[in-house]
Amino acid sequence: MALATFGAGCFWGVEYFFREINGVVNATCGYMGGKDSATSYIEVKTGTTGHAEVVQVEFDPELVSYEELLDVFWKNHNPTQLNMQGGDIGNQYRSTIFFHDKQQKVLAEASKLALARSGKWGQRHIVTEIVPLQTFHIAEEYHQNYLEKNNLPSCHISY
Repeated sequence: MALATFGAGCFWGVEYFFREINGVVNATCGYMGGKDSATSYIEVKTGTTGHAEVVQVEFDPELVSYEELLDVFWKNHNPTQLNMQGGDIGNQYRSTIFFHDKQQKVLAEASKLALARSGKWGQRHIVTEIVPLQTFHIAEEYHQNYLEKNNLPSCHISY
């Protein structure tokens, strides 16, 4: 198994669309990227901790490639919105890819460049950050598989 970590707004929706992919074994909501030890939802939602809401994806690379996960990431949020997705505003909702190794970094940077060159977003700048993996803090249990537990539809819009 391999791991990938993405932030694309509210982690409930991010978790949902990754769980739908054949080859994804698990998708776990959590927090990453902050400079302090504040790791509760109450703290992170203030936007002052530096943490982003992220989803760590455990996947079988024999069934789904990292490149395919990147494609799903780009299609399910707006990477031109700085520190927000839809009505969720704050740096905790930023578009970010935390790479686990050099290969993921190279692939993430190449996919970001390809998206920018595609013209899909016109003249808007892709603001997605691509940064090294940091400590992953698992979110509280009630956040895990939240949409399914509460019989809610996805809260993300495909782009």
